[in-house]
Amino acid sequence: MTIAAVLSALLLAACTSSSQDKGKDAEWQTLFNGENLEGWVPKIHHHETGENYRNTFRVEDGAILVKYDEYDEGFDQRYGHLFYEQPFSSFHLRWKYRFTEEWLADAPSYTYRNSGVMFHSQSPESILKEQDWPISVEYQMLAEAKEGESRPTGNMCSPGTEVFFEGEMDPRHCISSTSPTFPWDEWVQADLIVYGDSLVLHLVNGDTVLQYTKPQIGGAVAKGFDPAIKKDGHLLNEGYIGLQSEGQGVLFKDIEIKELN
Repeated sequence: MTIAAVLSALLLAACTSSSQDKGKDAEWQTLFNGENLEGWVPKIHHHETGENYRNTFRVEDGAILVKYDEYDEGFDQRYGHLFYEQPFSSFHLRWKYRFTEEWLADAPSYTYRNSGVMFHSQSPESILKEQDWPISVEYQMLAEAKEGESRPTGNMCSPGTEVFFEGEMDPRHCISSTSPTFPWDEWVQADLIVYGDSLVLHLVNGDTVLQYTKPQIGGAVAKGFDPAIKKDGHLLNEGYIGLQSEGQGVLFKDIEIKELN
């Protein structure tokens, strides 16, 4: 085992133990009431903050549903995010998700059975009308696209951000996790544990599948942003949480958060 691996293991053990001790008295907070989108703010590419274009985000049967049946003009790169109104710094977020059969054929091919949850994001109010992606870090959710082909979920993607992976700055936009591949119509339990601007853990059905450190502003991918917002090298200690819409139908439910000291 390399020195970097040993240090990473020690850091993980220390942080996990610390979070268990400090989080004993912390309470889970429900972010989604199961009835409506109270407390959530949509921001969709080509549209102003607060406009829920063609009812993209809606509530059905106790879940937040991303649906495109009212998109008469096609997808047209309408990458969307539904943000919770409050920022968080150190937290344990958990939710369940499942894909639907709906996918818009004019959306990019990589969006098929693909969605995600953004965190440490800039505020929805600071995202410009023609900005495609929020400057943020993403817990990427994938499902099987072709039978027999590996497609892990719980990956990391970085629009306008960068992270350290295995002790070094990783130039990749997305880093794959070690999770198995899941069928598109199966409910999956996702957990995201974030310690400010230090350690980030991705869990799938209770198993840790990815860890990295030092989330910060940098890199490319996001376009159309206010240059004053993108301060490369700035460590991300807090930000907003957003549910993604990018042409693939998906359900989110049981969305809860516990703040960590």
